Amino acid sequence: MAVTFYVLAEGQQLPENELSDPPAHFSLACQLCADFYRANQRVFVYTASQQDAELIDQLLWQFAADSFVPHNLSGEGPARGAPVEISWQPPKQSRQVLINLAPDIPAFANRFADIIEFVPTPAAEKAQARERYKQYRQSGITPATVNAD
Repeated sequence: MAVTFYVLAEGQQLPENELSDPPAHFSLACQLCADFYRANQRVFVYTASQQDAELIDQLLWQFAADSFVPHNLSGEGPARGAPVEISWQPPKQSRQVLINLAPDIPAFANRFADIIEFVPTPAAEKAQARERYKQYRQSGITPATVNAD
């Protein structure tokens, strides 16, 4: 299992969209969904709440038609699900990549080959990310870090 933390810089601006100021790491998560989709990877985006899942869904709908990312909220769409599934509940199907937007490491994280985490700029969220990083290290995984700039 590989874990990568994307570290966001203070005041980082990501592509404009029609929704008012989504968290920067949500916008980055959507861009990563597009990248993984183009690489034929199936992705599960785990959120802390139904509201966050619906926001990710809306953000993915904002992509231009020529860069559309097939996605659905868990339980919607085709029987095997779209290449990108979004939910605040554990996944029902196997996928390669977990994009974690929840404040804690989900209990099912070990089912994924690749896990994407974020270090947002707000202090409280940054502290939660540090705690997740420590937990991965304690379980024998050395996460990689990437500056998201």
